[in-house]
Amino acid sequence: MEDLSISPHIPFGLFGGTFDPPHYGHLLVAERIREAFDLQKVLFMPTGIPPHKDVGRVSAGHHRYMMALLATLDNPHFAVSRYEIDKTETSYTVDTLRHIQDVYNGQANVYFIIGVDALLALPTWKEPENVLQLCRMIVVTRPGARHEHIPEKLGTLYEQYKDRIELMELPPIGIAARDIRHSVLQEHSIRYVVPDKVRQYIAKHRLYAKAPSRL
Repeated sequence: MEDLSISPHIPFGLFGGTFDPPHYGHLLVAERIREAFDLQKVLFMPTGIPPHKDVGRVSAGHHRYMMALLATLDNPHFAVSRYEIDKTETSYTVDTLRHIQDVYNGQANVYFIIGVDALLALPTWKEPENVLQLCRMIVVTRPGARHEHIPEKLGTLYEQYKDRIELMELPPIGIAARDIRHSVLQEHSIRYVVPDKVRQYIAKHRLYAKAPSRL
């Protein structure tokens, strides 16, 4: 993994996702969580071969990495890792967390940022118990969302590891990557929903357009 200037023991955030493309919603979530939990850094981790998505519908990893890099350039508390996109096999969270702990000799204080819907699917993940042993989770929720079904959905995982799961309520943002891709396809403006450098990169490489770049 790249030198991220992360100090062992001091908590940092791990924010995984396809980031196809990264948008202001992602950046706002990361900054609010960084501030609320006093994180030294938030590490954006674009997925390589995601286990729960059709890989044919996801943009090439180097494009998603470059867009994430461009989106986070002006925040010294944000960093981006190539670790998962450089892997040739399917990316699983537990393997990434193990790698991070290996790099920092088991001393990394990782806060994994996740949406409530993804949390509810945690029992279907690879080695979910080990995931919760390797990190703490910050679960992003929305006002009015029902949380009482979390213990039922997670079952014994919740009973054993509930002290490692933190809920963070954020207001609805109303930006979705799929809507951005659709807007580009329909030749509508995406100004003000993604950073300008990301918007320019999308235009230059004709991502999401009718005749996308193969570079």
